[in-house]
Amino acid sequence: MLDLGRSFLASVERNPSATAIVDGTLRLTYGEWFERIRAVAGGLSALGLKRGDHLIVILQNRWEAATVHWACQFAGVIVTPLNWRVKPDEIDYCASDADARMVLFQDMSAEAVAASPVAQKLPRITVGDVPGGTLRFEDLLSSAPSSTLLNAGADDWSLMLYTSGTTGRPKGVPRRHRHERTAALAHVAQNLYRYGERTLGVMPLYHTMGVRSLLAMALIDGRFVCVPKFDSAAVLQAIAKEGITNLYLVPTLYHDVIAHPDAAQADLSTVRKLGFAGAPMNEALLQKLDARFKPELFVNHYGSSEVYTFTIDQEAVRKPGSAGKAGINQRIRVVKLDTASPEKFAAVGEEGQIIADMASDESFEGYWNRPDADAKSLHEGWYFTGDTGYVDAEGDLFVTGRVDDMMISGGENISPVEIESLLSLHPAVDEVAVVGLPDERWGQRVTAFIKRRGEVTGEDLDAHCVRSGLANFKRPRGYVFVREVPRSPVGKLLRRKLVANEYESET
Repeated sequence: MLDLGRSFLASVERNPSATAIVDGTLRLTYGEWFERIRAVAGGLSALGLKRGDHLIVILQNRWEAATVHWACQFAGVIVTPLNWRVKPDEIDYCASDADARMVLFQDMSAEAVAASPVAQKLPRITVGDVPGGTLRFEDLLSSAPSSTLLNAGADDWSLMLYTSGTTGRPKGVPRRHRHERTAALAHVAQNLYRYGERTLGVMPLYHTMGVRSLLAMALIDGRFVCVPKFDSAAVLQAIAKEGITNLYLVPTLYHDVIAHPDAAQADLSTVRKLGFAGAPMNEALLQKLDARFKPELFVNHYGSSEVYTFTIDQEAVRKPGSAGKAGINQRIRVVKLDTASPEKFAAVGEEGQIIADMASDESFEGYWNRPDADAKSLHEGWYFTGDTGYVDAEGDLFVTGRVDDMMISGGENISPVEIESLLSLHPAVDEVAVVGLPDERWGQRVTAFIKRRGEVTGEDLDAHCVRSGLANFKRPRGYVFVREVPRSPVGKLLRRKLVANEYESET
């Protein structure tokens, strides 16, 4: 298999004059971008970074971040991106865990880098006019290319993402060139991308969705349009200006884009393919997107940093909530909740834990320096995702939440996703999250946290649940109206904050 450096070269050779990357007023063809990438790769090597070394990258989605990502693929360096909102102690942990040799950062993260004792002991490359560095990114651009351009093979490490760490220390997920290339090819195939597609680089490059968009566009001589920080108005403008053909976002960002006042009049006609991942999409949002974009293809992609694709549904609106069937490089199963055996299948319609075959070409091989995490998640060649779900009579997978999110009320197991989807269909509900709060009698009390778009009461919503046929034991026993439903920077619902009373009520 080709490594990623050779893969990029193939795209340059195919169509050097095609526009490859756009960032504001900067526009580079594949030929022009390659010259910058090879210079940065040469500069990193000249600074002493060797094959297999980790480079910590703390940047927004700007052309420099995409350039460094590709430069590392040529240099054989393991690009290790962190959230640009990172805190000093997180830099300390991740840089130490990865045994990083260098840090690259911009103004948004300069304060955190300055307060990180570990980062201060390392060479530090700054992007833009930022204090606290030992070298500027602009200096790398003037470097001579390495005498050996291609310094990695398909079995070398390409990337290490850190999981969000919402339930403990973040876990490093190392992935080889062949893992990354296979996942990118699958992304192209499963989203029916053609040569010359144009996508928005909205999802951050410290997240698997952002990396997949970057690599997929390069494989098909496509255009990657950088969006350094999500802004609905800027996204709408970029779609029209650049003739964006596909979007790949988390549901929260879709929600914010079409809720923007400019969305009704925006020119979205070039967008023919929609894809989402990262979280389930409720039925109301599915319907709104389908009506607004009228896409040729609407893909629900279910996966993870560890194993890029679990399942794909290319007709997301046909059966709301369905994550479809296993991707082209994967096998999945649903096993009983109380087992660590991949052979103890859950019955059709029975909720269990979703597991994936680690023999997949897209699969990681284990966590970085975390045998405890491996022991919890890896069993007999299968990756136990920690997600709950069930398979229906047609063989389609439905993801219902996390094992840790499962509510037990009055002895009944209750997943929140079905309730959330139903409540989202009420016209006065903007966003909803359902959690189990401690209850002396029931064990947990099913409680819905609602961000309103119009006037509505808890009694109104309960009547909506009754009319919709929701089983009595699943009906929320309490409604809390909030200003915002708490989410992570990439749109993941943070139920733990609701349980911990970390929210602002709306009166």
